[in-house]
Amino acid sequence: MARSPGGPPPTPVVQRLRVRYARRGRMRFTSHRDFARALERALRRAAVPVGFSAGFSPHPKVSYLGAVPTGAASEAEYLEIGLAARRAPGTVGEALDAALPPGLDIVEVVQARIGAGSLAERIDTSEWVLRLPGVDDAELGHAVGAFLHAGEVTVERVTREGRRRLDARACVVRLECVEPDTDHGCAILRAVVRHGSPAVRPDDVLAGLRVVAGLVPPSPPLATRLAQGLLDPSTGRLADPLAPDREHAAVDEVVGA
Repeated sequence: MARSPGGPPPTPVVQRLRVRYARRGRMRFTSHRDFARALERALRRAAVPVGFSAGFSPHPKVSYLGAVPTGAASEAEYLEIGLAARRAPGTVGEALDAALPPGLDIVEVVQARIGAGSLAERIDTSEWVLRLPGVDDAELGHAVGAFLHAGEVTVERVTREGRRRLDARACVVRLECVEPDTDHGCAILRAVVRHGSPAVRPDDVLAGLRVVAGLVPPSPPLATRLAQGLLDPSTGRLADPLAPDREHAAVDEVVGA
């Protein structure tokens, strides 16, 4: 699969596949670099004819979109793979899923629709669910109300460049309590957050609840990204970013039939 820099020029990409995958269980603690290495190994094991860049350090033609923060789970991560030979998307998905470790799971693979824009252009918002063990539902409701009524909620985030201040309120489109998990004593929070710069992450929202209402969960929360897509302001729903590619494939099948 790999090529050397001194060899012939790389085979051009003839097909692009878009992949939705999940990070579950213990795999939520893997970093983006860990996942990238696991994916490259899986591509080799599955014999996927991935394309490579030219130059002294060739790298596989894989594009990642907005990786989930380390420690958060996700049901809706996306990437795009450029192939040097055509393959059936479903076959590639099954082979990759078998080659990846449990917890890094392929959900869907579709062929990219030519001329329909990049995958990044179809994603501007994330929907999250946060499980808060040991938090009373009424206490969470009070904190959410205070957060939503605040014009600005400034929090601090530690980065490699030092501490950075950001407004955790600005990108939050919706924040609400949902039915708690009474069996496990767990309040549940659902959030719809626009992607911005800097990106507001689930831990920033929780830091904001601490700022406005002093809410501090006694146990580590679990954040899961449920969906990504373009936000429809009229409905508050996120459009499935793979839908245009899936619908185009369905039209092709009908025409071919």
